[in-house]
Amino acid sequence: MDSSFDPVGLVLWFVAFLFSTTCHEAAHAWSALRGGDETAFRAGQVTLNPLPHIRREPFGMVVVPLLVYALSGYMIGWASAPYDPHWAARHPRRAGLMAAAGPLANFVLAGLAIVAIRLVVAAGWGLPPEQATFDLIVRPTSGDPLALAGMQFLSILACLNVLLGVFNLIPLPPLDGASVLESFGGTTAARAMETVRSAPMAGLIGLLVAWQVFGFVAGPLFRLVLDLVHPGLYG
Repeated sequence: MDSSFDPVGLVLWFVAFLFSTTCHEAAHAWSALRGGDETAFRAGQVTLNPLPHIRREPFGMVVVPLLVYALSGYMIGWASAPYDPHWAARHPRRAGLMAAAGPLANFVLAGLAIVAIRLVVAAGWGLPPEQATFDLIVRPTSGDPLALAGMQFLSILACLNVLLGVFNLIPLPPLDGASVLESFGGTTAARAMETVRSAPMAGLIGLLVAWQVFGFVAGPLFRLVLDLVHPGLYG
């Protein structure tokens, strides 16, 4: 176990992870409902209550994030929203919008967190940290532990949601980007994605490849967040 295990950090990460993942899946479910598929709605997933999402994916939303945090100090995991594949086949554009809605929700959350941090800094309540990390891209000017926790939470929310949004848009199954490309990339892209999906263990292989690819972009994405929060300071 990581010797720097921090119970306060665990709570902040877990709340941010649950909230971000719930918004992602609720956006999928809401978009599907608007497009005519009530499958996720009937499962109770057009909601910001995390419990229906946890009941569907308890391993990905609770067990794995907590285990990864205990070992590494950050959280990863997964969730899912059900949909009718026959509806998706009949309405590929609507299915593509459903797929894009989840990452879009993450980008909205990241944007709100970044704006909040910018306001905190402008008000004189926060400063750039000497060494920025995923869970601390702004520090309080006071020694108030509640202020520190609040700024840690905003930092996690900003970084986590940028990473979640971009990762899910990688165009490999089972990620959302595969469905977006399949729906909006034209006939050639749709046929190519159909071939990829039909390969044995396509989902597992797609996740492994996507994780390797993501390793090259995580650093630049973190620097992008820093530049949006503190323009020019870390450049």
